[in-house]
Amino acid sequence: MGFMFVLASALLSYIYSPRLDSPAPAWVYMCHGILLFLYQTFDAVDGKQARRTNSSSPLGELFDHGCDALTCAFETMAYASAAMTGKLSFWFWVTAAILFYGATWESFFTDTLILPELNGPTEGLMVIYLAHFFTAIVGPTFWTLNCREALPGFLGRLPFIPDIAVNSFVMYFLLPLAVLPTFGYNVLNVYKVVKRRKSSMLAALAMLLPFIALLAAVTLWGWLSPSDIFRNQPHLVILGTGFAFGFLVGRLILAHLCEEPKGLKTGMCTALLYLPFAIGNALSAGVFNGKPLVNETWVLLGYCAFAFSLYAHFAIGVVQEITSALGIYCFRIGKVENKKAA
Repeated sequence: MGFMFVLASALLSYIYSPRLDSPAPAWVYMCHGILLFLYQTFDAVDGKQARRTNSSSPLGELFDHGCDALTCAFETMAYASAAMTGKLSFWFWVTAAILFYGATWESFFTDTLILPELNGPTEGLMVIYLAHFFTAIVGPTFWTLNCREALPGFLGRLPFIPDIAVNSFVMYFLLPLAVLPTFGYNVLNVYKVVKRRKSSMLAALAMLLPFIALLAAVTLWGWLSPSDIFRNQPHLVILGTGFAFGFLVGRLILAHLCEEPKGLKTGMCTALLYLPFAIGNALSAGVFNGKPLVNETWVLLGYCAFAFSLYAHFAIGVVQEITSALGIYCFRIGKVENKKAA
């Protein structure tokens, strides 16, 4: 149910800002904030509900973190529409994905999801929905102002104030102050565990390769794109890459639950199979007078369909196997209660 709130928020962003660079009515941003707050609340209470009903299971962990992984993409769409980030929208998803994948990768080795005092699921989401409420009050064009124009009076004339748009500054601010320190902390914790167990750090780092390859391939596609997909089709780029990322995260969580050996999971690389075609199609524009062999809108739709099919096949198959093995239902707990009664 919480995931449906974020999905509704992403749909609003597409309806009112197809390229994530146009203003929408104030009530849209208010809805973004409320829907994200509801998602955060539902995400926080599901574990309490599971323990209260004695229905905790590995399936719950897969559902929880699986939905959170997809939320990185859908909430990026909502925030990008509020901040009117346009072509930069994909990079806001990248910052969220790095933080999420790093935490998931670390928990594979430490068997614990370690969150710092200030973290994304609590303070991070709070900042985002407060930003939505702020946007509803002042308007989305605030985020496109130059930082010097956005600050009142003499503050805007201070020499250390950057001469860039506010939304660009937010992205550049996140990288050194949030992404790099947090990911470095993930690597350090994994190194400590690997060293203590006398395992291979190279095998641990190899588990990052599918994710790094996904980011690199989509970035290359966007750079070569003759139709500038990052600017003109940001929703489709984030949607397809979000589902591919969801598959990588789900596969990593499943490997942790099944206590698979540490090292590169070649099955994760199936999320990358479509991207060589997309990159090759973009390169074909150099041969066909600036136009690619296949219209990039259709290529993006194919990318989304491929990534969604891959993720759905994985999710449905895993749900069926876990429910069958544990003798539980997916969306109800009646069988557990019947066992108690017996």
